[in-house]
Amino acid sequence: MMNSPMTALTNGLMIRAVDVHKRFGVVEVLKGVSLDVSQGEVLAVIGPSGSGKSTFLRCLIHLETIHRGSIAIEGEALVSTDDQGHCHYVPEADIRRVCRKMGMVFQHFNLFPHLTVLQNLIEAPLTVKAARLDEIVPKAEALLRKVGLFDKRDSYPSRLSGGQKQRVAIARALAMEPDIMLFDEPTSALDPELTGEVLSTMRALAEEHMTMIVVTHEMAFAREVAGRAVFMDAGVIVEARPARELFADPKHPRTRAFLEKML
Repeated sequence: MMNSPMTALTNGLMIRAVDVHKRFGVVEVLKGVSLDVSQGEVLAVIGPSGSGKSTFLRCLIHLETIHRGSIAIEGEALVSTDDQGHCHYVPEADIRRVCRKMGMVFQHFNLFPHLTVLQNLIEAPLTVKAARLDEIVPKAEALLRKVGLFDKRDSYPSRLSGGQKQRVAIARALAMEPDIMLFDEPTSALDPELTGEVLSTMRALAEEHMTMIVVTHEMAFAREVAGRAVFMDAGVIVEARPARELFADPKHPRTRAFLEKML
């Protein structure tokens, strides 16, 4: 039974997804995914390519629409399914408001190439939240210091390394002051030597108890930083356990086979 909004917030439940189905044409990519994420939790989502990991993240933040199931963010419904099996999203204004509780960092940065680093950070707060320039600039500069890129504030993305671009992307998502951060394979487009600087930024966020869902192929990061790990394959959650337990002793044969290839 779905918790009421007040109960969900009292319990510190940040995300509740129940029986989420998603298809592209006739291909069913998500086949009934259910997942709760608590306040301050770092959840790693691992699994082979094509298992539905990234699609699930995109459904949470309404970059994709689901075909069945329900999603609630901080106790507020985003989408639900009626007794006839029809999906119903909340009104558009409520979708935008609920989704602003989340920030997302993508595999390929998605920075605005015609804007400087600082301009990339302040663009959304100015246009979406109608923030005042004199308020948002100091916050953006503080975020750039946080990710070690204050000296790049006036640079354009084309002048940055891949690792620097991804750290700017993280700072840009944080500039909207989300309660939840979603990471979609944030290091997969980076050279190995640049991966560490991005993971260290994410590790610092975890230490600050930011609620995070991280889709990743970085097994060491998932094992060491995540409190819980979820293994997905073929559109379903195969196994979900405390991260160190899952990596040390996977129970399901599919999880075991995957980890033997990755570790």
